Order: sequence, then C-alpha cells, then structure tokens
Amino acid sequence: MADISLTASMRSNLLSLQNTQSLMDMTQERLSTGKKVNSAIDNPSSYYTAQSLTNRAGDLEALLDSMGQGIQTIKAANEGIESITSFVEQAKAIANTARDTTVSTEVTATGTYDPLAADDTVSVKIGDRTFTYTAVGDVADIGALVTALNGDTVSGLQDALGDANLAFAEDDDGNLIIQAADEDLPVKKTVVTLSGGGLEMSGTMNPNARDTYVEQFNTILEQINQLASDASYKGVNLLKEDDLKVVFNEDRSSFLEVKGDNATATGLELTKQTNWDTNTAVDQVITSVDAAISKLRDMATKFGNNYSIVQTRQDFTENLVNVLEEGSDNLILADMNEESANMLALQTRQQLGTNSLSLASQAAQSVLSLF
Repeated sequence: MADISLTASMRSNLLSLQNTQSLMDMTQERLSTGKKVNSAIDNPSSYYTAQSLTNRAGDLEALLDSMGQGIQTIKAANEGIESITSFVEQAKAIANTARDTTVSTEVTATGTYDPLAADDTVSVKIGDRTFTYTAVGDVADIGALVTALNGDTVSGLQDALGDANLAFAEDDDGNLIIQAADEDLPVKKTVVTLSGGGLEMSGTMNPNARDTYVEQFNTILEQINQLASDASYKGVNLLKEDDLKVVFNEDRSSFLEVKGDNATATGLELTKQTNWDTNTAVDQVITSVDAAISKLRDMATKFGNNYSIVQTRQDFTENLVNVLEEGSDNLILADMNEESANMLALQTRQQLGTNSLSLASQAAQSVLSLF
C-alpha cells in the first residue's frame, strides 16, 4: 500500500516473512501430495518426462494381461497334448494286445467219412454258397477228397474258396482241415459243411478274435478328437490349427506368433480300423501310432518353448514397469524427511522473522512516548 510508509528495516523483515510463507506453502503442498513436482509450473522438464514414463508403464501394464492370457492359452494346449498322448499310448497298448492275440487260420472239419464210390454226390457249402461234387471213381480217403476239392473238378468251387481265402488239407492224423490259404490275408467268418454220400463233416473258421480290440481302438480315436476340440481357451484352440499372437510392447513391434497344430486323430494320421485279421494290418497301425506319439512330443516341445518365451517376456515387462515407475517417482516424488525438516526450519524462521519485525517496529512506536 503506497500510502503507508514503513521503515527500511520493517520492509526488509516483511519481505523476509513473505518469502518464508511462500516456502512454507510449497513445503505444505509437497507434504500433502507427496510430490515435489505437482504440475508443469513446478518443473516442466521433470513433469513431462515423468508423465511420459508413467504413460509407458501404464501401456505395458495393460499388455501384461494379454501376455497372461497367452500363457493360459498355451497351457491349455499343453494340457491337451499330455492327455492326447495318454490316449495314443493307450491305443498302442490295445494294438499290441491285439497283435499278441492268436488269429485262427484253420479248423478241423469234424464228422464221419465213408469212402465215396463213383457217382456219389457230395454237397459242399461255403458260407451261403452251395456246390455239388460228384465222385469220379472211388474216393477212398481224405487225401483223395482234398485233391478233388482243391482241383478244378467242381465248377465254381475254386472261385468260392479264393473269395474266402480257404483251402482244404489233410492233417497228420488223417483229418480234413479247412485252413486259410495265406495267413497274411484277411479271412472272414466262414462256415463250411460237406454232406452226402455217407460224408457228414463241418467246421467254422472265425479269425475275428481281434474285433473287440478294433472297437476299443476306434473309441480311443473318437476321444482324441473330442479332447482336441475341448482344449480351447477363450475361443483359441492351438490343437485345431488356430494361431495365437502375443504382443510384448506398446507399439506392437515386438510379438510372438504361436502356430497351432492339428492334434486330432486325422492330424495325427490315425484312422479308424475295420478289422485286424492279419498281423500285417496290426503292425501298420502300431507304426502309425508310434509316429503319432513322436509328433505329439514335437508339439509339446514347440509349445513348451513358446510358453517359456512368453513367460520370460512377461517377467521382463513386469520388471520394466517397475523401472519406469521408479524413474518417474525419482523425478516428481518428494523426500518426506527432507520436507518435514524444511517445514520445521521454516516455522523457526517465521517465528524469528516475526520477532525481528516486532523489534523493527519498536523504533516507530517510540514516537508515542512524546504524547
């Protein structure tokens, strides 16, 4: 106020008190907010640098959630692979058990045999097809009958035998044997009977002892397909050739693309079976199962490597966020111990300033003693 005259001493003390109050206001703000830079006015360079660091930390922190979900997707695929591998190993065990199961390739035709005379007629029935054999001359024993039946003496019989992969033979005891012509060829259940001319013999060839194992094997393949379909996470199924992209930085320039695989029975090149009548057929299946196990192990290795990469990047990002936030804090946060000491010093200075102002005013007050 220009109309009020103050002594130089009073003005000096008053200015000192005003400066002290300004410093106290600033210190109180730091103590209340915990920051030494509360706006760009306090320190533009530190303020905007800290804001940039904080913004980047926030962007990276948002990506951590995406990385976590990516890890869960890969884990879901890995769990699926482990379970599918168990199924495939179970399928191999079934195939091995079937391989160890003996398939009947011959049967003894039992019954009575009387020597056939010339023109004696014998009905030969193979499955649902019937043929007639007329003896030419005497057929005194089983050996002669075998020769006749395996020859071309009965029209169409050889074709029927070929369709069923059958042949007639005589064993060491003189019995009539109905056997598979080639044990590596599939043989269906076939009923063979011979009757007439005093001959009554029959036998059944049923090599399908492995049918139960075929059914079990096919059931396992169905379970593999169902499990592969169930191994999805949030709509992404790496076991059915879906791809996953995991982003690692805020401008999306750093990322990992996880390629999916086909872990269904088709993708593993495992096909449903119709019969395992021959050892060759079972051996082929065992070979394909071994290849499927190898393929699943390759998948597990690949997904495990991708899991490690994403996990490492997630850990790095968490640490980087901490570094950025710490750097930001170093620029703007106040040292509370220092600010508390400052406040105590300012309070002391304010009291001394008030006392000094009081002493400075006493000279002006002495004029009152003249009245």
